[in-house]
Amino acid sequence: MQKRPLIILTGPTAAGKTALSIGLAEALNGEIISADSMQVYRHMDIGTAKIKPGQMKGIRHYLIDELDPCEEFSAAVFKERCQRYMEEIYSRGKVPILAGGTGFYIQSVLYSVDFSATEADSSYREELAAFAERMGNGALHERLAVVDREAAEAIHPNNVKRVIRALEYYKQTGRKISEHNEEQRKKESDYKFRYYVLSLPREILYERINRRVDLMKEEGLTQEVQGLLKMGCTREMVSMQGLGYKEIIDALEGRDTLEHAYERIKQETRHFAKRQFTWFRRERDVTWLHKELFSGEEELLQYCIKDCREYLGLN
Repeated sequence: MQKRPLIILTGPTAAGKTALSIGLAEALNGEIISADSMQVYRHMDIGTAKIKPGQMKGIRHYLIDELDPCEEFSAAVFKERCQRYMEEIYSRGKVPILAGGTGFYIQSVLYSVDFSATEADSSYREELAAFAERMGNGALHERLAVVDREAAEAIHPNNVKRVIRALEYYKQTGRKISEHNEEQRKKESDYKFRYYVLSLPREILYERINRRVDLMKEEGLTQEVQGLLKMGCTREMVSMQGLGYKEIIDALEGRDTLEHAYERIKQETRHFAKRQFTWFRRERDVTWLHKELFSGEEELLQYCIKDCREYLGLN
């Protein structure tokens, strides 16, 4: 059976994925599926740097504004919805473009990651959640580091959901989830794909991150978080654990100042970008796009269009 084409565009936060994905979709008859763990939530626009309707240029986007903040989103849910949308896109003779920075979500679709081995053990999950609440996220993360150092290095201590998932997997199977992920990464893909990773020199990327956070502040991130809290959202929700939201909640609840909260967002976003690079360097069959080697965004876009046409046989 002939493999169907798939374009993946990823890279660290603030690298410029949005504009490039729109250009590729316009040129290659594509539609875009967001591979982002936060842009799926309604009412969370500023802190997620969500694409605005006016920026979409008529290109259909999926997995943006599909869930309420009280709902949980995971790699398993992403995989199920993404594959369904891909079938819709193929049925209309178009090409799906996965665009976003959540590497594990991309991997789950590209190599059809099996999530059946990590079905919920609610009692153990509740025990771990209670431990984190009582002892702190750092203490829970240390428990993971004891049994799976590689997973602990890849998962931020504040991503309690993923830390618990990794500990669950170890308890249920006796194996490290990092080893499981590595095995999944070695699977053959069902798609003929081009997997682009955008890259910028560190100092330029960090400057872009700092500017983006300053813009979030100007656009009203504080007010956005206040509105979410008034809607009934709580810091325990998966959505509110997102980068930029938990820091502002700390300030609004008196555990920090707003000024320091925004500095923390910049710092945490820089750390997040480093972890994203670590993930993408481990991936195989990727094409690195070092933006500093191109004269500008247009030259980069034309390179990708030509490369996709040659490699994937697209018109």
